[in-house]
Amino acid sequence: MTRPDGRNYDQLRPISFKPGIAPHATGSVLVSFGNTRVICAATIQENIPRWMKYQKISGGWLTAEYNMLPYSTLDRKQRDISAGRLDGRSSEIQRLIGRSLRAVVDLKALGQRTIWIDCDVLQADGGTRTASVTGGCVATAIALNKLMAAGKLKSFPMKKLIAGISCGIFQNEAILDLDYPEDKDASVDFNMVMTEDLELVEIQGSGEENVFARGQMNEMLDLAEKGVKELVALQKQAIVDADKASLTDLNDLQDSFNRP
Repeated sequence: MTRPDGRNYDQLRPISFKPGIAPHATGSVLVSFGNTRVICAATIQENIPRWMKYQKISGGWLTAEYNMLPYSTLDRKQRDISAGRLDGRSSEIQRLIGRSLRAVVDLKALGQRTIWIDCDVLQADGGTRTASVTGGCVATAIALNKLMAAGKLKSFPMKKLIAGISCGIFQNEAILDLDYPEDKDASVDFNMVMTEDLELVEIQGSGEENVFARGQMNEMLDLAEKGVKELVALQKQAIVDADKASLTDLNDLQDSFNRP
């Protein structure tokens, strides 16, 4: 079986992370899964939601918002604000992003703070939710590293990295990281979120007017594990690169004060 873009069945699209894409956020990254591009920004605020105060819940909170920009698809997508309500798909995806990241962030160690994860899709070519989870994790780690460097946290609240990847059955074969043409014609479509230790955080999947066997499910899980291993390695490098850039910026700032 030949995939539309020529990849092997178990091959990711070209993946990249560009940190610092949103300078006013605490941490940010432009994540690309092939032609799917999402800006993921983590903003940390020194307060917690009102409901947490009323219920006297200790620690902090993490929540997410997801949005597809009007020009992200071939046909212009109407903004949610124009319709007067949040699109059902957007609501479901942002809940997924928030749940996934809360699974690996120690909210008590975060203190009385809220992490806002904003994921804005610039270009959609399949896998926007998994790209958002993967990029949102990187943005969160970068933001928390900044708080650690500033001495605002006693311990690093993120317990593990997580990544999301899609798998499916396309032309009767299990494949990894579906792009839009594959997603559109797949007989089975799955989105999986795992930790760096390959623990499952969430599985979303169904037959698209079709059924699938237990063996095919196992094939997709194996492919997802392979994909997550590769994604986590790229995430770690992106976080290291962002830390180096932050340290360079700090040193440059200190040098400017020291100049006569």
